[in-house]
Amino acid sequence: MDRTWSDLVLGEVWTSAPFAVSADEIVAFACAFDPQAQHTDPEAAASGRFGTLIASGWHVAALAMRAFIGAKPFGDTPVVGMGVDELRWHHPVKPGDTLTVSREVAMLRRSESKPDRGIVRSKVTVANQDGNAVMTLFVTTQMPVSNPGLARA
Repeated sequence: MDRTWSDLVLGEVWTSAPFAVSADEIVAFACAFDPQAQHTDPEAAASGRFGTLIASGWHVAALAMRAFIGAKPFGDTPVVGMGVDELRWHHPVKPGDTLTVSREVAMLRRSESKPDRGIVRSKVTVANQDGNAVMTLFVTTQMPVSNPGLARA
């Protein structure tokens, strides 16, 4: 079902299906985008700060985005990213960890300059299999409004 800004409710939460992160994925992403030993070299990582290979934080962010877009919680409605605030990595993600992404609608406002669009601020939390938040952030997006001429109820 395609949804617009007009359909969203403050406090609404979407949660992804759990997904596992493999050592191969961690190394492949890091080799391409964050080539540091704790992400690319299992032997070096074993003697490092975390005692094992860990995912790049940017990899975790990309996985969260993939989970959200892949689930299509708004159907085919286009959602345009406007910014990210307060990005924090709280715990390392290790090979074999299972992650879940949740996204809570934290703010809704109509665009003042473009009344056919609405602004959504969401709190995103990525948690591991133990329920620990491994990454949090706020994301601001823009979506179409169903009836631009009507005020929000």
